Amino acid sequence: GAFDLGAQSGRWAAFQERHRLSCEEAARLLLDAYEYRGLVKHTGGCHCGAVRFEVWASADLHVFNCNCSICTKKQNRHFIVPASCFKLLKGADNLTTYTFNTHRAQHTFCKTCGVQSFYTPRSNPDGYGIAPHCLDDGTVHSIVTEDINGKEYEKAVGEHKTIRDTSKP
Repeated sequence: GAFDLGAQSGRWAAFQERHRLSCEEAARLLLDAYEYRGLVKHTGGCHCGAVRFEVWASADLHVFNCNCSICTKKQNRHFIVPASCFKLLKGADNLTTYTFNTHRAQHTFCKTCGVQSFYTPRSNPDGYGIAPHCLDDGTVHSIVTEDINGKEYEKAVGEHKTIRDTSKP
C-alpha cells in the first residue's frame, strides 16, 4: 500500500524517475544499499544455468580449502555467508542433496549438470558455502585461500578463531 513520505515525496519521485524504477524496485535498491553496506552483489550458478543465485559478500573473498574426504573429491573451495545474504533465484526444483556421516552438511548440486555452486556447511549450518568459481565474472576483486584440516574436523574447527562466525550477520 501507499505510505506518506512527507517532505521526502518529491525526492522519492525524482529518484524513481531519474533511475527509471518502480516504487518496489527503488525500495529494494535502497534497502539493499543500507542492509548490505560495504558488500557486493555477486551472481552465479551451475554450469547448465538451471540453478542461479545471488549473494552479498565482500569483493575480496576469504576462501576455505578443506581437505576432508568430500571436499578433496569435489575440489570444494568455498567462502561462507549468512543465510540472509544468499538468495536462490531459480532452480530449487533442480537441486538434489547428498549427506553422509553426521548429515549436518547439505551438499546440494544441480540434477542436470552435477555442479555444486553452493551448499550448507557443517561448520555453519545457518549459512551457505559458496563456490567462488561459480560466480559470474566482474565482481570479485581478490581471493585469499586458507587451508582447513577437515580430516581432523572437530580439532580444526574448534581451534579456528573465526570459521563458525562467518555465517553470522
